[in-house]
Amino acid sequence: MKDIFNPVYRQEYLDGYSNGLNPHLNIIDNKNEAFIMGFNQGRSNYEGMNGKVAHGIPQLIVTNKVLEDFLLAGMLGMSINADGYNAFQIDVIQKWYQSGVEKYDANQSAYLLSILEENGIELI
Repeated sequence: MKDIFNPVYRQEYLDGYSNGLNPHLNIIDNKNEAFIMGFNQGRSNYEGMNGKVAHGIPQLIVTNKVLEDFLLAGMLGMSINADGYNAFQIDVIQKWYQSGVEKYDANQSAYLLSILEENGIELI
């Protein structure tokens, strides 16, 4: 990586990264090194959660936010619905959910549920 403190380089890298996260986009010719490096990193992160783009684009896209939701569900002992995710994604989701289950504390979950009920928030 060149000068990451250069605002122009950083912006090109981030533009490439965001394009790489979009499975519908391909790398654009005639882009600079920062864009290409960002694109490759973004695509690598996307494929790490959703599988290779060459194998098809899944119905639902897994993001860090989705994984954090599954982690939280595991921590609270909640059941999950993985409908619409492919086998690769379910493997990734399962690791995050299992990590949450390992941190599950029934006392904390009951305490949280009581606070939510007191505030009129119902979980389905």
